[in-house]
Amino acid sequence: MSIDHVLAVVPVRDLTEAVQWYSSLFGRGPDNRPMVNLAEWRVTDTGWVQVTVDTRRAGQALLNFAVDDLTTHREAVGVRGLTLDVVVDANKGVQLSSISDPDGNTLTFIGGFRIHY
Repeated sequence: MSIDHVLAVVPVRDLTEAVQWYSSLFGRGPDNRPMVNLAEWRVTDTGWVQVTVDTRRAGQALLNFAVDDLTTHREAVGVRGLTLDVVVDANKGVQLSSISDPDGNTLTFIGGFRIHY
């Protein structure tokens, strides 16, 4: 038995607003719209972010994205009109920079991520 795909679910109140914001974050519109209340972005070969209407849980998601170059990623997101927080040095060369979507879900971008420390 193996897991083929991982899907992170982000609950939001307003899907139209969320699709616009996440399209800016990822630099493109959704890759899939399987249901009227769901938009999906494929962010790795087997990893997806699903944005769905769930007013009760909106604003409670935490997502972490390991990126190859945090500085370049922050700049690219900035060009698209969004601003990540200041870079924080975590531990063992890892750096973090976060942003919150309009509902308050927190997305953290990780530079210097490794599988083993």
